[in-house]
Amino acid sequence: MSSRFVVADASVGVKWFVPEPGRAEAMELMRAAAAGEVTLVVPDLFVYEVLRTIRRKAGDEPARAAVAFFSAAGIVTVPPIERVLEAALDAAIALGCDFYDACAPAIATLLDAPLYSADRRAHAGFTGVRLIG
Repeated sequence: MSSRFVVADASVGVKWFVPEPGRAEAMELMRAAAAGEVTLVVPDLFVYEVLRTIRRKAGDEPARAAVAFFSAAGIVTVPPIERVLEAALDAAIALGCDFYDACAPAIATLLDAPLYSADRRAHAGFTGVRLIG
């Protein structure tokens, strides 16, 4: 397992299941994680957000397939501990985004890791963001 962390926003996770712009880049990130080249870290709400969006965009069956995927994917989820919540509040203020959208940048900051996101509105102002799509 690699010690190189990368953080992903839910906007990237949706692309693993729904064909939309940026899917190739999102799939490459998942491939790197599966190969042990990086450790993929996400806020614990990532899975809920991704499943909600998959269901809305693609339907129930793709959402069920995603459930099976997440149970086996080996993605590291970060719980809402005090340090993460404080960093997310700081990020929400700095980026002018919703608290949910600030969780991934907060974790990236705490880990000194790049953030992968397709959410330009929320994350374009984050130093070190790698926008896809």
